[in-house]
Amino acid sequence: MDILHQFRSVIQWDDPNENELFIKFTDKGEEIKNASKLILLPGQGCILTYEGSIEGVFEEEGMYDLKSDNKPFITTIKKFLSMREGSEHLMGIWFYRKANILNMRWGTRVPIAYTDPVYTFPILLSAFGNYSIRITEPKNFFINVIAGQEVYCHADLKEVFLSRIVQPITDYLANAKFSYVDIDSNLNNIANEVKERTEPVFNDLGFKLLDYRIEGTQFDKDTLDRIAKISDIQAEVKAAQIAGINYTEHQQLQAMRDAANNQGNAGMVMGMRMGMQTGNMMNQGLQNQQQNQSSPQTESLTNKLKKLKELFEMELITEAEYTEKKKAILDSM
Repeated sequence: MDILHQFRSVIQWDDPNENELFIKFTDKGEEIKNASKLILLPGQGCILTYEGSIEGVFEEEGMYDLKSDNKPFITTIKKFLSMREGSEHLMGIWFYRKANILNMRWGTRVPIAYTDPVYTFPILLSAFGNYSIRITEPKNFFINVIAGQEVYCHADLKEVFLSRIVQPITDYLANAKFSYVDIDSNLNNIANEVKERTEPVFNDLGFKLLDYRIEGTQFDKDTLDRIAKISDIQAEVKAAQIAGINYTEHQQLQAMRDAANNQGNAGMVMGMRMGMQTGNMMNQGLQNQQQNQSSPQTESLTNKLKKLKELFEMELITEAEYTEKKKAILDSM
């Protein structure tokens, strides 16, 4: 092989994959020569290690000169930044993604159990959403998490965070005890509270939490069935009120109707009787409403008759006038 091909003069992260967060540069059999150029594109950073220690972190985009006189530990051009197996001096170059990492998914792995404060029955709540982050302390993350791995991807990072942030989310929702009817209207408040509680987790690992979203929640089937039954009962109570009967009477009618539907020809007779009783109860309800509506008018006429009689007894009106006025009031009824 031509000696010119044995030395690499330009080092850069070629064709970065959006799922790659950290990736080690490999020389593919070539050495990196003295005065090589390190190129960082926008959104990229680089960590240099030498013989197991971090020697530098490059965070600004641009081109850097790697010169032998800048590194006192480098002795000769042949040994400079050598990556060949068995070299006396070993150097590692890890590129990392400095740009924002968007739409990282999260979700509660186990439903959160608590008692609904309104309906007072146990519920199981699951939640899911996404968050965005940016690495702010690459050296810290490299030392404590990467630990020399040649490739570190989104899936690896997601697993690290999920194992740490789900517990604060679970604790908050279990203690907040939002009712079934209040969850959807409080999603923004819940997201803000959870963001505040999980930020220290990201900071400790060298990341900044940019945003945090809750996309939706889900209740277990038993909770949904209970809510459906409650909604049905509330609808029946409203219907009974409109019909002028109470809920107990409504339930009696429902039982009679079900009994009629479950019997053969006898059910037809039962249905007719039920219809008559239903009509009587409806009529009674309407009569009660009419009586309630007419009672103020009846009470007013009674008062008029009393006052008229008092006028007659006080001899303020004649008997003929009393008789005439009394007749007029009674006729108005």
